[in-house]
This record gives sequence, structure tokens and C-alpha cells, in this order.
Amino acid sequence: MDALDLARWQFGVTTVYHFLFVPLTIGLGIFVAGLQTAWHRTGKEHYLKLTKFFGKLFLINFAMGVVTGIVQEFQFGMNWSEYSTFVGDVFGAPLAMEALLAFFMESTFLGLWIFGWDRLPKKVHLACIWAAAIGSNLSAYFILAANAWMKHPVGYEVVDGKARMTDLWAVLTNSTALAQVPHVVGAAFIVAGGFVLAVCGYWMLRRNAPMWRSAARGALVMTAIAGAVVAGTGDMSGKLLYEQQPMKLAAAEGLRHDTAGAGFSIVPGIEIPHVLSFLATNDPNATVQGTEDLQRRFEQQFGPGDYRPDRTVVFWSFRLMIGFGMATVGLSVLGLWLTRRRREFPRWLSRALVAALPLPLLAVIAGWLLSEIGRQPWTVAGELLTAASVSPGVSLAEVAISLAVFTLLYGALAVAEAVLLTRHVREGVPEPQPAPLAEQRREPSLMY
Repeated sequence: MDALDLARWQFGVTTVYHFLFVPLTIGLGIFVAGLQTAWHRTGKEHYLKLTKFFGKLFLINFAMGVVTGIVQEFQFGMNWSEYSTFVGDVFGAPLAMEALLAFFMESTFLGLWIFGWDRLPKKVHLACIWAAAIGSNLSAYFILAANAWMKHPVGYEVVDGKARMTDLWAVLTNSTALAQVPHVVGAAFIVAGGFVLAVCGYWMLRRNAPMWRSAARGALVMTAIAGAVVAGTGDMSGKLLYEQQPMKLAAAEGLRHDTAGAGFSIVPGIEIPHVLSFLATNDPNATVQGTEDLQRRFEQQFGPGDYRPDRTVVFWSFRLMIGFGMATVGLSVLGLWLTRRRREFPRWLSRALVAALPLPLLAVIAGWLLSEIGRQPWTVAGELLTAASVSPGVSLAEVAISLAVFTLLYGALAVAEAVLLTRHVREGVPEPQPAPLAEQRREPSLMY
């Protein structure tokens, strides 16, 4: 093992860990804004209680997301300086827009929302949480646009060994980004929906109050709709893989040789004929390229080397992503059917909602493994190899020390996050307190 291997491990571990917080922040922000909007429109007190309850969970998760995200930036300078040098001019604009526009908007309005209770007008305070939630989604857009450029670079030219942007609009409207953004954001809503459902399921098992059933129904609707968005954009992404990243598509399907009428492999040995060709091209008889034939073509195009990703990881991460995601969405659809016309939540369903909490998180982790490992051995497809992206002066010992430090730090943060969230969930929504005796004596019949 050399410095490159450890640097890849470090970036993979920290990115996956950071991404546990990102989707929950994106989806939970919108859910909290929706709850506060319901309170604003109806005046029902239980919506206000739910807003403050889930709002605190949102804030805890947001803080952890910010802390863990900072480490990502340091790694670009420490371990990946050659990569940073190559992509710096292209990434400068979208990442600056993310920091100066989206994150600034998100953090500023979130601060106003936190300290604005009973200080800001009701409508202004509501607008603050919506602005913060929209800022989270804008932030995701700019970051995902930069990530999509690595898979399908557009709007640039290479000058003196560096990529220089020639068309910012092309980068921001990259076809890969336009499919990836709604896919990832939709997955974020599934993660947030699964989290809310688990919390509501826990409380419905303890106290089957209408408040928790109301929140759970909203989360069921959000998760089901997000599932439809993820499925539709996943289909778009598959067609783009056929055109732009054929090696990733072939590895995800375990397809070794060019095949006309290629079948979709559920697991090794079980295949549905012609489905892969249809999903990739809308033609059930189309030819899909295989990893071994692509390897020979890439050697002719780019020179000697192994251009195949880790096929085992890519193959199984694709199936785990689909399996865990479908299980979460399927449970939500089932929940909507069982609770139609204001029917009660069966206790077994509440237990299932709690048990299903890890599924959407595992799905998004598998999705990122598919996305990023499937791009290997490139950091920028067709332009910059991962082996040429690592910092030349970093030693194996230095990367090992930083990896150990980050692992311990992230482990401590994981414990802190789990303790804070669990403690707040168990506390629940405070019960209304009786009015003080002094206020009771203000009744006119007692004062006069």
C-alpha cells in the first residue's frame, strides 16, 4: 500500500461520513419549513410543537455537517494538490458560488430563524426557514455540478496542463448535473423521510398521539414522491452512463463483453433478457459495451493501463443502492395505503418504520460508492488519472497519521451526534404546562 491508496481511503471515508449529514440536512430543512407553514396557515398548536422539535434535530445535524465538511477542503491541498491544480480554474466558480451565495444564504437565514422566535414578524420568520432550506438545496446544486464535471467535463480547454473554463453556463447545465442533482436531492428527501418516520414510529409505539400520526403521514407522502423522482432520474442517469461513462455501466452490470440485447443482471446467474439494452437506449436489441472490450479500446485511446474500476464493489453497490432505496420507498407506499382515510398506524408498521431507519442511509452510501469508484481510474474522466492527482510530496506516514486522526475525530463526532439526537428524540415534545397561579388570578371574576 502506498500514499495514493491511503489518500483514496481517507477521502472515501471522510466523504461517506460527511454525506450521512448532508442528505438529512437537505430534506429535513424542507420538512421543517413545511411544518411551520402548516402552523402559519392553520394556527394548530401541534404543528408549532413539531416545527420546534424537528427543527432542533435539523440544527444538530446541520452543525455536524458543517464541521465534517471542512475536512474535505483541507484534503484537496494536503493529498490532492495535482488534482487541485488541474481543476482549480473550473471549480473556482461553482464552489465560490456555493460558499458566497448558497452557504451564506443558508447560514444567515438559519441564524435569523434560530434567534427570531417571538422577535421577528410571523411571516418574516417563516420566510427565514424557507430561505435556509432553499440555500441548502442551492449548495447541493453547485457542489453536484462540480462533481458532475469530473464525470463528464464540458465548457473547458486544457492550457499548459491545466483545465481552464471557457463556458460557465455549460458547466452549470451539464447534462450529467441536470440528472444527478434531482437524483441526489430526491435521495436526500428519502433519507429525511425515513428519519422522520423512525422518530414518529418510536413515539407512536409509546404514545399514539394524533400529532405524531400527522407528521408520519407527511413524511410518508414526501418519501413516496421522492422515490418517484429518484426512479425517474435514475433512468435518465442510466442512459447518460451509456453515452458518457460506458465503463461504469458495464461494471455495474457485470458485463464483460459487448452484447446485443443485453440483459439486466439481478444477481450473478439471474438475468432478465434485453432489459439493460432497453434501459440504456430504449432499444431492447441495442449493443451495450463490456468492460473487457472497453479496456482494449481505452488502451488504444489513452495508452497502457487498467481502465476498469473495482467491478465487485461497483456491481454490488449498484444493487444495494436499488434494494435499500426500494425497500424504504415501498414501506412508505404501504404505509400510505394502510393509513388511508385517517386509519390508525398498526403497531407492526410503527416498529417497521423504526427498524428501517438505516436503509436510506445505506442506500445513499452505496450510491456514492457506485458513483465515485465507478469513475476510477479517473478523477476527471478522460483527462486526469487518479494516480496523477495525488500530491507528490506527501509520504505514506503523513497520510497514515492524518487518516488515523480523522478516524478518531469522526468517531468522536459520531458518538456526539448519536447522543444528542437520541437524547432529544427521547425527550419528545414538552407537554403544555398549567398557567401560573398569578395568571389564573387575572380572571375578571376574581379581580373584582
